[in-house]
Amino acid sequence: MRPQPEPVQVIKERRDAGLARLVAAVPYIAYLGVRFDRRGDELTAVMPFRPDLIGNPALPALHGGAVAAFLEIAAIIELTWSTQWGGIESGAADTGATAAAHMPKTIDFTVDFLRSGLPRDAYARARVNRSGRRYASVHVEAWQDNRARLFAQATGHFLMPAPAGAAGE
Repeated sequence: MRPQPEPVQVIKERRDAGLARLVAAVPYIAYLGVRFDRRGDELTAVMPFRPDLIGNPALPALHGGAVAAFLEIAAIIELTWSTQWGGIESGAADTGATAAAHMPKTIDFTVDFLRSGLPRDAYARARVNRSGRRYASVHVEAWQDNRARLFAQATGHFLMPAPAGAAGE
């Protein structure tokens, strides 16, 4: 006899709680006001507009550093989320207080500013191109009103954390 599957709502609550703990592990995410919209295993990062994010008031345009940080946050959270997805689904993942210690570390991050970021909400979606035991590559795209009109994109390479319980921890 097969065990009864968990109710869908229980799994959704576990996913949302896991994502919330993951995001809460990085205080800079809260500082920028970035939040994540989760649909299944797909994440969309949202950076709500605030006047203090303006870098060039003459245009006005979003500050390049805020945009770059937003893209890097989207990449790191997507990469961490994708590696922990299986454990979250089964209820075995540890996305608690040690989440920040088990996030990938940035090796390099290249941002292409395609046009000025307008004074409005920004959205980003990351795609993991490669994720191995030690190294990962992620591509991120950012848009505002129209997903087809990107205003920035980035590619990052990350050093993956050693598995919990590995030698040296």
